[in-house]
Amino acid sequence: MSIVAEALFIQVFSNGTVKRFAPETAPASPEYSHNSNLYRSKDVIIDPIKPITARIFLPDVSEPAGQLPVLVYFHGGGFCIGSTTWLGYHVFLGDLSATAKAIVLSVDYRLAPENKLPIAYEDCYTALEWLSSNAASSEPWLKQADLSRVFLSGDSAGGNIAHQLSLPDGSDRDFHGCNFEENETEMEWSVFPAVLVFVAGKDFLKERGVMYSEFLKRKGVKGVSLVEADGESHVYHVWNPESEATRLLQKQITGFIRGL
Repeated sequence: MSIVAEALFIQVFSNGTVKRFAPETAPASPEYSHNSNLYRSKDVIIDPIKPITARIFLPDVSEPAGQLPVLVYFHGGGFCIGSTTWLGYHVFLGDLSATAKAIVLSVDYRLAPENKLPIAYEDCYTALEWLSSNAASSEPWLKQADLSRVFLSGDSAGGNIAHQLSLPDGSDRDFHGCNFEENETEMEWSVFPAVLVFVAGKDFLKERGVMYSEFLKRKGVKGVSLVEADGESHVYHVWNPESEATRLLQKQITGFIRGL
């Protein structure tokens, strides 16, 4: 048996097996957070067969706040690695929940190469269906969820997922909105939701983020904003979840949520 492919945190062997090397992980904390009890977290099962799981982050609201917005987050990792259990994601999303006073649902979709695309997209869509069906019924942590204010977010591959899930129902990989930089076919882009695009100054994918933002603006999508974190690298908020740049990112996301 030999290694046929290798990248950051993953090795693929000639017999088809895959070995992943996760950075430090964090358990869910239903009663305690690292940051003065500003949020709680718990793991939930979206689909026990596939399987699909997720982690819910619930802010500590000291007084009745009515319904809370919901941010559904899709982690990055080239569709091959990553997890909401990674310490960086756990800290970032928990603190974001506390800052934005929003419920965060972070999805652990199935990973490639064992699970080829479009399985990741399908798993994340299943998570949205689960959110819709459980917010008013079986999941007590979602009883304050305001489903009229649901936001999709993600980094790297997760940002790609957020875009795909914003397209009309029934869209497949041949739908023109799935490959925006190659296909200029017209669609009713005016119904596409408002978008806040973040890029990092030293990110090797920065130009694609800029291109994405410019494409949406050119198509007439309302409420498109582009924000650049100068001097920061790819997914800096995961590797440095308590940095000043990450704190600013959380405040900017909060402003976007509260402004809609």
